[in-house]
Amino acid sequence: MIASAARFIIGGGAVVYHTETVYGLGANALDEQAVMRIFLIKKRPLSRPISLAVSSLEMLRDVAHIRDEEMRILEELLPGPVSILVRKRSIVPDILTAGSPLVSIRYPDHESALSIIDIAGPITSTSANRTGQPAPVSAKEVAEEIKERVDLVVDGGRCQYSQPSTLLDLEGREIIRPGAGLDRAMKAMMAMKAIE
Repeated sequence: MIASAARFIIGGGAVVYHTETVYGLGANALDEQAVMRIFLIKKRPLSRPISLAVSSLEMLRDVAHIRDEEMRILEELLPGPVSILVRKRSIVPDILTAGSPLVSIRYPDHESALSIIDIAGPITSTSANRTGQPAPVSAKEVAEEIKERVDLVVDGGRCQYSQPSTLLDLEGREIIRPGAGLDRAMKAMMAMKAIE
């Protein structure tokens, strides 16, 4: 199942995959056409950016500018149920970030998600739902209209946290969206403010 999901993503396809927070829609995050497919599946306005997911701190550095002192704090925070908003590298297409120089990145603490990313490279990290609808926390909760438009659904049971990740803005040193991992994100934010 993992190898099949990765193959579909490498080939420009889209899959529903399991994380510790909610079920996500995965496609090649560095391929504009694949990212566009995710926008269309979700019926998401192009003005609303989509996150990407990585499977290592090295991959994180490949797609984002991270200062050494920030990386030391991220080593304590990630992997985990927290997304970070950071300055993107040019390898990340503008369509993903809605033209913003910042990109939201997830490094999930979930074996099957990490295995897919290890094989396929950075993938989109956005809930497997129509924009504005509740995020699914089990494969059964993924709407039929989503299932019909993806190549594969990786069913891993119910998500551990069953809520979206907390979003931590590394640039502004603030929490933009509270969610799973909030306590960890607040601790990391305080540590980052202390190094300024």
